[in-house]
Amino acid sequence: MFLAEEAAKTASTFTWFDPFVLLITIIIAIGVLRQLAAPKKNLFAIGFGVVALLVFGFMDFIMIKGWMGM
Repeated sequence: MFLAEEAAKTASTFTWFDPFVLLITIIIAIGVLRQLAAPKKNLFAIGFGVVALLVFGFMDFIMIKGWMGM
């Protein structure tokens, strides 16, 4: 039983950097939405934001998958 408890403790890959990654993803999403809603569109900013959002979204997916032990 003791070994199972130790294995369960080490299965989680949560670090304190993870909430910051989620927060940055939300900030990037807000920025992309604001650029899309703006009357004068900056295509470079929209493209850069979409690429950053895809990268951070993928990072979030892998990170949360690691939390669940998958």
